[in-house]
Amino acid sequence: MEIIKTTKLTKFYGKARGIIDLDLTVTQGEFFGFIGPNGAGKSTTIRTLLGLIAPTSGSARIFGKDVTKEKESILQNIGYLPSEALFYQGLKVKDLLKLSADLRKKDCAAEAKLLCERLQLDVSRKIDELSFGNRKKTAIVCALQHRPDLLVLDEPTGGLDPLMQKEFFDILRERNKGGATILLSSHVLSEIQRNCTRAAIIRDGRIAACGSVDVLSKTSAKRITVRGVVNLDHLSGIRDRKDSEDSISFLYSGDMSSLLRALSAGQVNDLTVTEPDLEEVFLHYYEKDGETA
Repeated sequence: MEIIKTTKLTKFYGKARGIIDLDLTVTQGEFFGFIGPNGAGKSTTIRTLLGLIAPTSGSARIFGKDVTKEKESILQNIGYLPSEALFYQGLKVKDLLKLSADLRKKDCAAEAKLLCERLQLDVSRKIDELSFGNRKKTAIVCALQHRPDLLVLDEPTGGLDPLMQKEFFDILRERNKGGATILLSSHVLSEIQRNCTRAAIIRDGRIAACGSVDVLSKTSAKRITVRGVVNLDHLSGIRDRKDSEDSISFLYSGDMSSLLRALSAGQVNDLTVTEPDLEEVFLHYYEKDGETA
């Protein structure tokens, strides 16, 4: 079943580009990554999906329902975590969590208690007194306490220390195994690589690539590291070259026979050949004329 489906989804802010002709599908039970740097169009996509802003053209459906015509019905079963959450001042955390549950007309007390314990969130403190990390924890509990079928998470780990990040993703994996669909928007590529099965890369408001994380990570290029003294200046197909005192590391997509001949003509003390990681693949999609866009 298609949980999220967009067709030529486009959003302009006046003449400024938001997103253009986005075709995106997320199926039931997926842990889906949405990758791109700030300004690429991730948050615009999410806000359009949630009906917070209206599309300029194209369409989007969640749970098979049109996001512009059936927004209230859709939002009842979504947990949304924005990159920056703002709350009413003066409330205690426990009062805010109850208000969030009451707005959904659900009793979430038991689930909220478990989440607060796991995230080490003190519910007796006032919102005004919370650090950025604890405000993020509060937003996480608000998004998860009603156990929605779809979680939409926009840069969710900002402000969380490494231990809390681990606990947060443990919770997400448990929800995903229980059947929840997760859309994780992030520029932290290791989060996508460790947790997501499929991902889309967005560049300048358009989808640059979409597929399984394993497939996206596999390219014809190899990460080559050479210790010794070699001359590679005449080779084509080298990029992201890093030279140190006794080694050279680079991504290579040229002719392998030419590389071997160049290496054999020099003095090689050690050689490693590995697959590039997702971060290196991601940068490949953002290169323009040898520079990163």
